Amino acid sequence: MHPVEVSEREAEVLAAVGARLSNAQIANRLHISVRTVESHVSSLLRKYGATDRWDLAEQAQLGTPPPGHLAGLPTSRTTFVGRSRERELVVGLLADTRLVTLLGPGGIGKTRLAAVVAEAVGPSFPLGGAFVDLVPVRDGFVERAVAATIGVTERPGQNLADSIAQRLGRGRSLLVLDNCEHLIDAAAEFVERLLSTCPDVTVLVTSRERTGVPGERTVPVEPLPLACDAERLFLDRATAADPDFTADHALVAELCGRLDGLPLAIELAAARSPSLGADGLLAALDDGLRVLTGGRGPVERHRSVRAVLDWSHDLLAEDERELFRRLSVFVGGFDLTAVAALLPGRTSGAVADVLGRLVDKSLVMHQGGTRSRWRLLETVRAFAAEQLDASGERADVQQRHLRWAAAAGAELEGRLDGEWRGDFDAVVDDLRAALAAAAPGSEVVPHQLARSLGHLTYARRFLHEAPGHYEEAARRAPSPQDAARDLRSASDSAHAFIDTGRAFDLLLASAEQARLAGDANAEAITLAFAVTTANRHPAGFTDEVPHERLRDLLDRAMAIGDHQDRFVAAHLAAANAWNAHAEKVTPDPGLMTAAVATARATGDQVLISACLDAVSIAALAAGRFREAHQVATERMALLDDMSRDDPYPAPEITDTYHMAATCAVTVGDPSTALSVARLAAADDLVGGQSAVALSALLPARVLLGDLDGTVRDGLALWDVCERARSPLAWLSPAVASVALAHGLLGDDDAFQLWRTRAKQVAGNARFRYLDAYAAFVDARVALHTGQTNNAAALVERTCAEFPLQDWHRAFAHAAGAELAVASGLPDAADRLAAASATATENDWATACLTRARGRFDHDADALTTSLAAWDRIGARFEHAYTLRLIQEL
Repeated sequence: MHPVEVSEREAEVLAAVGARLSNAQIANRLHISVRTVESHVSSLLRKYGATDRWDLAEQAQLGTPPPGHLAGLPTSRTTFVGRSRERELVVGLLADTRLVTLLGPGGIGKTRLAAVVAEAVGPSFPLGGAFVDLVPVRDGFVERAVAATIGVTERPGQNLADSIAQRLGRGRSLLVLDNCEHLIDAAAEFVERLLSTCPDVTVLVTSRERTGVPGERTVPVEPLPLACDAERLFLDRATAADPDFTADHALVAELCGRLDGLPLAIELAAARSPSLGADGLLAALDDGLRVLTGGRGPVERHRSVRAVLDWSHDLLAEDERELFRRLSVFVGGFDLTAVAALLPGRTSGAVADVLGRLVDKSLVMHQGGTRSRWRLLETVRAFAAEQLDASGERADVQQRHLRWAAAAGAELEGRLDGEWRGDFDAVVDDLRAALAAAAPGSEVVPHQLARSLGHLTYARRFLHEAPGHYEEAARRAPSPQDAARDLRSASDSAHAFIDTGRAFDLLLASAEQARLAGDANAEAITLAFAVTTANRHPAGFTDEVPHERLRDLLDRAMAIGDHQDRFVAAHLAAANAWNAHAEKVTPDPGLMTAAVATARATGDQVLISACLDAVSIAALAAGRFREAHQVATERMALLDDMSRDDPYPAPEITDTYHMAATCAVTVGDPSTALSVARLAAADDLVGGQSAVALSALLPARVLLGDLDGTVRDGLALWDVCERARSPLAWLSPAVASVALAHGLLGDDDAFQLWRTRAKQVAGNARFRYLDAYAAFVDARVALHTGQTNNAAALVERTCAEFPLQDWHRAFAHAAGAELAVASGLPDAADRLAAASATATENDWATACLTRARGRFDHDADALTTSLAAWDRIGARFEHAYTLRLIQEL
């Protein structure tokens, strides 16, 4: 890693980012404001060249792994025996094969071989990678398991697949997916998509069956050879259990033959050697194995493991059997607290004693770490689950598991201001499994767990997962009032990744539950917020909600709500202002002052921000761009008090960054827009490669003249657009900014491609985001390239009657006027005069018109004034362009 100089405060912030603390948590710890934290994180992102805060955490000095580091690579306290041929073969294949699968039955040693191989080839993968254990993972959560291991999350407009590809696709990296057989289809789909997206990624899989992904090379993992490695393994493990262990070589050879050379069976038997010796082991195993094995095929080998497990289980004391079978409810690892939940009435010491005895007998594996955790190998867990079924205890044990999971979830929720993510990642699969196994219906414990999972997955930035948990909580809610709250949280979570259409539907569902609960005020607030959402964010809807329907919803809210209640009054005032006109995103200016005042009376920063947004949009529509910019700046100041762990503020956090950057661009201040984009990139919720951050970044960059940076980040933006699950018409100006960069760089093919893409993203949305900005882009590129044969038509487009919501008209007017001058159009003077009306609110447009007048009048002083203006703005491309004009005059 290149050396980076950071201040003392930056170093403190860096350490906190490495600990996966949010900006609010860092602010509390360091006693500084959230805005100050954002500023430091933004600075660190630039210094380290990181894409977002999670990338920063990996690159930072506390979290930067050495080259070739594999996150999650298991460590072992025992030596690795044999497999030299297989190890060399797999190492060789990984040098030039992108997908290698180790095939074999349970207990054959695939995981251990994969770990040894991964450690050996690590230096060949400079960007490292990850070793992901899929044993505890349920179908549908493969991506989340990988994301948790490599430390990436979802962002608004960016799903987990994007985040994973972005992290692993930066260069040559290795991903190991261990134990894929129980979700082979999901794993295969994930691998195929990853390999097609990231050409430098290599994947090593262990499974009982092949993935079927094209290009896959399989390596069968066979039993250890007898009269060689099998005996070496037994002696190694037996000696580890008893340093004084000795045995006749013939006895050991016969014993390993009875065990078919299967590593798991050999290790289980060796764990008993201190008490039975080799001859005693052979006598104990002989009869069972003779009955169960009749050959050397895969099925018979697996029976050998079954026989050893049967025998090992028979030798357990009753308290050991009890705990062993109950541990099978855990799909992942577990700590002592979790184990104790399955054995009520026992002291922690008694529980630890029984658990320790199972470890000594190799039936439970100790994982170690700063906090001890244990787990069952999957083959052993399946056997233990059979014992649990046979005992008749499953229902009771699953209920205890459910209660433990709910308590664990609640405990994690109470630690969101501290270091909790690692502990969450360790138990999340069990929390999901406990909820899935719970009987359907309305019950307090599963409801609590579902709601905790919604909160925790949102805070962990599994954004697409969170709404589903909240909806599940609503289905299990003990009362309609609880269901209404759950559905409102589901709506806010959906809004976090800009699926406003789904958010609207969930709001209506929440309102219906509030009605059933007899809570008229909650119903009125939710209906009013639904009306506001549909009017503020129509681009997130596949089909716009008709004004008549919104008016009916608002009429009901007005009729049932208590207007004396401050929150009811504030929501009703906001909805009335937003819904005053049939056209979306056109709040009534006359109603906004009262709405803001009513919102301020609540003290709710989220509600205040929403009403201020209406003020800024009304100002933009009226051409008062500087007023809108001032209001957007006020909204930015409110972000400090909005939690990033609670979905409630999510709509305002994402919208505030978007509008603050948009307003800064609208007044012709791309430097401020760039600062907002960097703050968005540093924000714990938004992130650097999200739709929100990129929409703020790209217009600012191209206006500042960073053409190469715009082109580079345009690729990330297009990935977001292609994979979006909801309409993103509001991103069309950012896409057009990439077209502008290509046009100014002289790449006409790329310019045409990105102009087409901008139209594609804009779609047929009634709220036309692109008209004025596209006209500006086309006029500016024509001016730069000197292709003025179509100038009259282009100029005419820049002077069209743009919708009031199209806030880029000052750019279009100014660029069109300058193109008219450069092309010698007869109405150039009139175009200059007309453009002056909107240019006064936009510094960039003013500088452009000053330059245009200088060209029209051949006035060197005017060109020099324009040059100084470009310098103040920081628009280096326009500065250089103007300087050439002065030199040519």
